Amino acid sequence: MKTILAAYSGVLKGTGSSILSALQDLPVAFWPCRSKMEKHLQVISVLQWVISFLAMGAACTVLLIYMFCTDCWLIAAIYTAWLIIDWNTPKQGGRRSSWVRGWTVWTYFRDYFPIRLIKTHNLLPSRNYIFGYHPHGIFCFGAFCNFGTEATGFSKKFPGIKPSLATLAGNFRLPVLRDYLMSGGICPVNKNSIDYLLSCNGTGNAVVIVVGGAAESLHCAPGMNAVTLKNRKGFVKLALQKGSDLVPVYSFGENDAYKQVIFEEGTWWRSLQKRLQKILGFAPCLFHGCGLFFGNSWGIVPFCNPITTIVGEPITVPKIEDPTEEMVDLYHAMYIKSLRCLFDKYKTRFGLKESDVLYIQ
Repeated sequence: MKTILAAYSGVLKGTGSSILSALQDLPVAFWPCRSKMEKHLQVISVLQWVISFLAMGAACTVLLIYMFCTDCWLIAAIYTAWLIIDWNTPKQGGRRSSWVRGWTVWTYFRDYFPIRLIKTHNLLPSRNYIFGYHPHGIFCFGAFCNFGTEATGFSKKFPGIKPSLATLAGNFRLPVLRDYLMSGGICPVNKNSIDYLLSCNGTGNAVVIVVGGAAESLHCAPGMNAVTLKNRKGFVKLALQKGSDLVPVYSFGENDAYKQVIFEEGTWWRSLQKRLQKILGFAPCLFHGCGLFFGNSWGIVPFCNPITTIVGEPITVPKIEDPTEEMVDLYHAMYIKSLRCLFDKYKTRFGLKESDVLYIQ
């Protein structure tokens, strides 16, 4: 304070001193150090994604309706008209933006945890692929960062392959949020959209499907290694129909981003969660992370635990337009075996014990 007052006095007396030079002379502790500033930016980058995913669609819908009741009704009308005209775009490959996928904010997002992408095998640009991503976690941070952005260098590690992360189709019915998602190469997880990407969009396409979906999110917790896969065979049948190779993907640490209250099967709360899941399409989880300002408090900021995504060896799949149930079961069993091998090979490298196993539910 004395330094600032002296500088101010010097300026009035014409001594040539300046506030700027006085501030530069302040103790270093007065300013946040570079590492702290970077950490703040990392927290903000993650928080904006969480809030966007949770609230952007609903907030923009309410805002659009409100604008119709104001002098800005013309803007709302024009956007609504555009929304109607553009309604089917998400099902037809979307509107991927290399600029959005390369935003600097995603590097801060990546470094917060941090998130890493590990390649184990080459993928041929002459083939199409269906990536099975496991586990779901709460927000699929690893899936979004690795396949919805270029923060971990997907296009450099897999040249000629264009990833499209599939998510709930309902998200693409919400204004602004739909455009935000499409710009990252995110598509609806429905047959029409995936058919277009794998049939009408050439080769070198990789559709990333979080196989366990909402049901799997109800089981995620730190240290939990369980995936919902036993009765999930639709993605295998689709791979056979399109002749697209299956690629198992496992993210170590995805379940460690939040702590969740897991209700036992048969309880009233678990029944309510499952009922809402069928109605809404997603599971309402009761979870918490850390606080925005104090790490030991509760909040929606995820814990900064490392997330490492391993892309496994592709399983070559023949094209069969009408595969039999036996054929689907065969490749489904091959996929489960490949996923287990991937988990067992890398588990000890990322803090797990040799005795830890992957539970298939």
